Amino acid sequence: ALGSRWGLQSEKAFRDALAGILVESFGVEVVNVNEFDAEGTVFGRPDQIELDIIIKNGSLIICELKSSVDKPAMYTFERKVRFYERRHRRQANRMIVVSPMIDHRARRVGEKLGIEMYPDSLDVPVT
Repeated sequence: ALGSRWGLQSEKAFRDALAGILVESFGVEVVNVNEFDAEGTVFGRPDQIELDIIIKNGSLIICELKSSVDKPAMYTFERKVRFYERRHRRQANRMIVVSPMIDHRARRVGEKLGIEMYPDSLDVPVT
């Protein structure tokens, strides 16, 4: 339990730090969205869905800020984006994953799904 809690806390600290860099470096608004997927479209059963949303000049950029990303996480991110788009009736302009460790199989999936991938939040072109 302690290891699990440490993992969740360190992942949150990592995500918060990256979001802070995006806000300070690019003057964007980063909103953490936490919503309930009652139909289970993302995970196959009802569960909470968490996403980071960047809003810049009316553009909607949906991000996944994680310390590491594997192939299943890339597919899950895409399902989260589609869930958000359906619920809010708004198309994302960009899907972005920011992680220093993206598995090579996850990269191939991300490329097929049209997901931009960056190792550091300072590398993200926010225009």
